[in-house]
Amino acid sequence: MQARPLTSEDQSREQSPSSQALTHKKPVKRFVRQQVPDSILHHPDLNEALGALPLNYNFEVHKTVWRLQQAGAKSVALQFPEGLLMYSCILADIFERFAGVDHCYIMGDVTYGACCVDDFSAAALEADFLVHYGHSCLVPVDITSVPCLYVFVDIKFDVQHLIDTIRHNFEAGSRLEVAGTIQFASCIQLVKQDLAADYPSLHVPQSKPLSPGEVLGCTAPVIEAETDAIVFVADGRFHLEAIMIANPAVPAYRYDPYGRILTREEYDQEGMRSVRR
Repeated sequence: MQARPLTSEDQSREQSPSSQALTHKKPVKRFVRQQVPDSILHHPDLNEALGALPLNYNFEVHKTVWRLQQAGAKSVALQFPEGLLMYSCILADIFERFAGVDHCYIMGDVTYGACCVDDFSAAALEADFLVHYGHSCLVPVDITSVPCLYVFVDIKFDVQHLIDTIRHNFEAGSRLEVAGTIQFASCIQLVKQDLAADYPSLHVPQSKPLSPGEVLGCTAPVIEAETDAIVFVADGRFHLEAIMIANPAVPAYRYDPYGRILTREEYDQEGMRSVRR
């Protein structure tokens, strides 16, 4: 018996839902950025209180007030690196006045990196919320013992002076790695953009999950041995030493954004290794 050709009616029947298994598509996730309300951004008393903080330091106070209000936090722990501890009382007062917080605990043990986020102590204090200043999110916020907010504290400085300093001290075309602490990460990106024409090999290293250019005392990127120099933006040596230990063959220079000085830095690699033995 010869099979008859399929008609258009047969084809439509084959393609109908009754003859085919239904496929269910996964819903598409949509992330909606929650903007800080104008009532917080333009609060006259809050903005006046911010005058006690340095203008070139971004403590993200409006965002923090909004997050604390959203969480309904009444007891908040504040954790700082040593260099930012001087602003702790000002911030605690702001949150108690404008975020509906009853008590702010200023944690006495200073933090030396994002790996030192002290959520256990915050939980022991029965804090509802922890604000960790000065580092990016090395420990994910979804695994901390209490709700946590990381505030990088972006610091602005005279970027043009750093750009001019690099041009003055390094020949055009030099293979440079520019890194620093998280406070200067946004300025480092500006340096890279401005110097791209003269230094096409200039690179901002990244050790994930840290931000590009960010170095911690415990986490530093390993860079190519052919690199001519590391230019590290920081006012101290603690984080710089981490990238020097990870890259012993690459010359390292430190640019102090406050003193506006570029210095050649050395590290006793052999001495460090002999002590470890």
